[in-house]
Order: sequence, then C-alpha cells, then structure tokens
Amino acid sequence: MITEQQLLQHLHEGDRKAQRELYERFAGLAMATAMRYVGNTDDACDVLQDSFVRAFASLDRFAYRGEGSLRAWLLRIVSNQAVNFLRQQARITFTDKLPDDLPDEEPDVGTVPLEVLQRLIASLPTGYRTVFNLYVLEQKSHREIAELLGISEATSSSQLLRAKRMLAKLITDYQKRQQ
Repeated sequence: MITEQQLLQHLHEGDRKAQRELYERFAGLAMATAMRYVGNTDDACDVLQDSFVRAFASLDRFAYRGEGSLRAWLLRIVSNQAVNFLRQQARITFTDKLPDDLPDEEPDVGTVPLEVLQRLIASLPTGYRTVFNLYVLEQKSHREIAELLGISEATSSSQLLRAKRMLAKLITDYQKRQQ
C-alpha cells in the first residue's frame, strides 16, 4: 500500500486510479462518520458522495502535514457535509427532553461493546447527537459548534450535558438488561 503522501502526489497528477484508491481506502471510515450524524444509510450515502466530490475539487488546497493528515482532512469534510446536510434538511432539533430516572453516577462505558455504544449514540435526539459528536468525537469547542450550527454557546453546552445524561441512562439500561 502506498503512503498518503505518495497517494496525494498521484492525485495531484490527475491519476484516476489514485482517486479510486483514496475512495477505497477511506470510504468505510467516511461512511461511519456520516452515519454518526445522519443515522440513515441513504442519507449517509448522499453525504459520502458529496464529501468525495468536495474533497476531489479542493485537493489543491490541502496541505499535507504528515501521515494521517489526508485521512483527518477527508473525515473533517465528511463531518462538515453531514452537519450541512442536517441543517439543509432542517433535521437538527434542539430539545430539553431528558428521561425521568437518570442514573446517580456515570456508568462504566468500558463494558459496552463499541457497536452497541454507537447504536446508543445514534438513538439520541438529533440535536444532542450532533453536538455530542462535534464536541466529543471531533473535539470542537462550544464556540466552534455554536458557529457551525448557528446556535449560542450556552445551547451547545446544554445540549451536550443533556446528551451525556441521556446516554448515561441508555448505557445503564443496556447494562441492566445484560445482567
């Protein structure tokens, strides 16, 4: 397998095989990223396609910073495209909804299989899930999230807190069912 830097060189030369290599190398991760936000396979496929079109169109503006930077850049495009998709579809709704019987302490997430945890995150209301993904997984600040979503920093912060509380409840319920 060629390095990202070699792949990038081939891409800049207009090599169609390199475009296919980029897609094949990162499509799975990109699809998983899109699914984290949109939660629907058909919509995630649309986001994936739009993301690769955008990536190919803007390769000349990408600054290589070492192995892994191409992957990170592409996944950032995917997350931005997914958020834009949700905003255009008016699917991001912010809510104050919380379960009544919240756990007293945070559950041990280490006992929950990754695919179950992903499914539980996907079941969060859209606003919670979007802010949670941006803050926890994309490591964006509340200021960045607020700018990206067109909300206040306080709304971002409160949605994250509610997302964590609801996720703790979902994890606790899952763990109780497993015992």
